[in-house]
Amino acid sequence: MTNPAETWWNRIVAGFTHSPVPHVTGTELALVILLAVALSLPQATWRYFGLLATVTHELGHAFAALMTGQRLGGIHLRLDHSGTTTTYSRRPLAAVWSTFWGYPVPAVVGAAMVWSGFNGWGPAAMSVGTLILLASFLFIRNGTGLLITAAAVLAAALLVLFVPPGFNGHVMIVLGLALLVAAVRDLGKLANVHLQRRDRLATSDAYLLSRATRIPAAVWIVLFAAVVGAAWWVAWQPMSQVFSAVPPLTVPGQGGTPA
Repeated sequence: MTNPAETWWNRIVAGFTHSPVPHVTGTELALVILLAVALSLPQATWRYFGLLATVTHELGHAFAALMTGQRLGGIHLRLDHSGTTTTYSRRPLAAVWSTFWGYPVPAVVGAAMVWSGFNGWGPAAMSVGTLILLASFLFIRNGTGLLITAAAVLAAALLVLFVPPGFNGHVMIVLGLALLVAAVRDLGKLANVHLQRRDRLATSDAYLLSRATRIPAAVWIVLFAAVVGAAWWVAWQPMSQVFSAVPPLTVPGQGGTPA
């Protein structure tokens, strides 16, 4: 008999193959959207799911930094949904690039998960996400961050072990939509900081970008929103096909062939 670790690894490796495209009905998709909203909007669920959005946000900074050859000092995560990614670079444009890719990344990842779920790559998306979370341990620099990341890895491992491969696509659609909703929620929080909570401006990526480039923070927020909007557009394409296939409602006594 194989042990759980070997089974888990075999599932990770097996995920990198194309699986049958899931059949998603209009009713199911409507329920999925409600579930995604339930994960990202109510405070009771956001308290926990929002931590995944924070992890994704900070990993966006980290990945953008590594893409441009910056040295990554580490990531700090906190239970209040805040986080800090420290990078070192002598090139101002590289620093601007890595600072930008925080708020938009949950939406970009969410759109990729939704697309993967609809197109038979749900298991692959789950395998990639799990491996990225495991690799992120290398960059976490505080105890709370290790705890948050460990919880995310555990949740991902349980999904890999216990969710049937044929159902992975459905799970990816739910989680992807939830991250898309979370991205909009976080943009709202960011705008609120600039409009009403200006004592917290130092925590705003848009403020940091405006200081580094002299481009107003409002412009950066609009650019964040543009990327988030584009991600929603990508995610909407397969969803619109499902809804367009739903037959129109017929009202008794209307239509039909006259006698």
